Amino acid sequence: MSDSSSGKAQSAFQSLSSIITSIPPSQSPAFSLLHDLRIASQISTLLRQPDSGAGDNNLCRWLYDSFQSTDPDLQLVVLRFLPIIAGVYLSRVTLRKPLAGFEAVLLALYAHETTSRAGQSITINIPDLSHPSVYHESKTLTKTNATDLNLAVISPSLEPHGTVRSTRRARIVGVALELYYSKISQMPIGSKVDFCEFCEGWAGLDKDSEGCKGLTKEKLNNEGAISLPWELLQPVLRILGHCLLGPTKNKELYKAASAACRSLHARALHDINPNAILATGSLVRLGKMALDSDKETDYTEIPKTNVISL
Repeated sequence: MSDSSSGKAQSAFQSLSSIITSIPPSQSPAFSLLHDLRIASQISTLLRQPDSGAGDNNLCRWLYDSFQSTDPDLQLVVLRFLPIIAGVYLSRVTLRKPLAGFEAVLLALYAHETTSRAGQSITINIPDLSHPSVYHESKTLTKTNATDLNLAVISPSLEPHGTVRSTRRARIVGVALELYYSKISQMPIGSKVDFCEFCEGWAGLDKDSEGCKGLTKEKLNNEGAISLPWELLQPVLRILGHCLLGPTKNKELYKAASAACRSLHARALHDINPNAILATGSLVRLGKMALDSDKETDYTEIPKTNVISL
């Protein structure tokens, strides 16, 4: 870590002490802000308060300033709490409460991605099934313009936005989640568990129902359910895929991700959304396959003790 980065982290660490009630001393403030369970618990509690997210909220201002510092370590700290920011924001947005503080943070993340991508879309090459694979010989050589189009757009081009309107909301939050996914290997387990739990709530599935069996309108909890357009659902499913199939084997994370996938699959069936049905159903099946293959793997547990301050 450079002296400049260390100085920014120390400054952020000190300014946070005026917002949360207890902050342990540390010689590595960036590490503590990202991993210390006591700090994370206090920030999480404040973000879930009824009056959180307002434009004059001190914690939202701290998160906004920390991300705008352009310090990579502090930006990771802000992303660590994105699941709660997005989760609370999307759950409250229909209640017409003041949420300018949350929106400022989300817009900062969106603007960062817009700049880093130069507004361009993200695409990937996919195999063209009209061509033989490298392992097979082709008896005919046919090539048309149609078979050359093998690019898949996984995130459309971005336009600058200075405010969050209802028509842009899903896209702005979705792009913020795409940024979170790009850094997910550096996110603490607790952050990922938070995300999975909010996803289960977003699906709106009654806790008493079993997965996607017997889902009816009466089993949808309208208080938690939110609109799930593809531009929001796609990055959500990528994150859940990592939580289910990523290299970190953690029992609590796997359980939370599995529950979220089952609930979202049930929601997709309820909405009769073909893309969502296919994607969520695939995750449910892959999760079961991963569990079967890892039955003898010792899943780690989230440590119950706090991270020792360095």
